[in-house]
Amino acid sequence: MRVPYVSLAVVANVLCLGLSYTLRSSVSWVVSSNDVVEPEDADLSEEVAPALLVDSAGLWKQAYPSSNVLGDGVESPAELVEQEDENVAQLSSRLFSYRLDKVKKSSSGGPPPHEETARTARYIAHTSEWGHLATISTQDKIKGLPFGNIFSVSDGPLDNSTGVIYFYVTPMDNTVTDLKNNPHASLTFSEAEGEFCRQMVYDPEDPRCARLTLTGKMVEVAPEELAFAKEAMFSRHPVMAKWPVGHKWFFMKLELIQVWLQDWFGGVSLIPLEDYFKATPY
Repeated sequence: MRVPYVSLAVVANVLCLGLSYTLRSSVSWVVSSNDVVEPEDADLSEEVAPALLVDSAGLWKQAYPSSNVLGDGVESPAELVEQEDENVAQLSSRLFSYRLDKVKKSSSGGPPPHEETARTARYIAHTSEWGHLATISTQDKIKGLPFGNIFSVSDGPLDNSTGVIYFYVTPMDNTVTDLKNNPHASLTFSEAEGEFCRQMVYDPEDPRCARLTLTGKMVEVAPEELAFAKEAMFSRHPVMAKWPVGHKWFFMKLELIQVWLQDWFGGVSLIPLEDYFKATPY
């Protein structure tokens, strides 16, 4: 009489296993080089991306699309969440990714000798793809205090360095709000962004891993300069050309007041603006 009870226990275990489920990890926002969606192939109209970038507090805060963006075939809450994650991840890859081989590589053979401070400053300004911009905050809790933010930048196409740093910004960004109140800012670059410091095994704070801080006044690019600013930014950051127009992007540049450089032991260099602009990074 024990056999039927054993059979029933086995059947019960099988049924429980059949009803079990597996937790899936959330969608990664890091896209491999083989999976990146080409900007020219992406449909990035405002209708397709109604909510991804909407944010009253900061530029890149994630906001999921409304349910009408999703298909009608979603039948369960778990499937709905999974489908939302996939939609957001796919749209994010279209907005913010591009193949690295689409950007021409610099012909520069490496940093200049550290004694050539003006050339070193121009080299860092030209080869850096992004920098840390510090402003005086207008946010309620930190009003009047320093606030730092990361921006993609360019001083011109790879074959035409100017030393003038261009930005592509939106009024939705806290930093742009700060600049409307006080247009002065400092932009910091580190040679640690590239391969040199890693190859030399220099810590980012090692004086031999050069640091450059450009301080000045942020101004909107004048109409006669817009064509060059667009070429400067989009040639170095091609995905920007596909960012949603509803965010009212516009170009700014930094009018320099001071060039501060540390690229070796023994203190820092304050480089005259005339020397900075006369130098070449190549």
